[in-house]
Amino acid sequence: MHALIIEQDIWVIFMIEDALRDLGYTSFAIASSHEAAVAAARARCPDLITADIRLGGGSGLDAVGEICADRRVPVVFVTATPWEARQRDAAAIVVAKPFHDASLKAGIARATNGGQSP
Repeated sequence: MHALIIEQDIWVIFMIEDALRDLGYTSFAIASSHEAAVAAARARCPDLITADIRLGGGSGLDAVGEICADRRVPVVFVTATPWEARQRDAAAIVVAKPFHDASLKAGIARATNGGQSP
């Protein structure tokens, strides 16, 4: 399975990638800007997206909106500003930073199970 991680902080990227590997993901694209995220998704459609909201080069919310405009991809927002995701989409699956491995994995499970708890 392939995941797109939209994040700027290298340590957060490592933590997310480790959790995803534990869940069976085997390939990853990393993007730190809106444009890079959209390009990565066009190059290879991800099975899951994790996205921070605030990026130096745009918005993770906008990048996800553009990527998911014509296809359904499970999304977990991993952010220090969870209210921003919920303002745009009340049903958004959000893991607040700082996070624990268990809360990230639970969010991923919800996203990949259609928003339902595992």
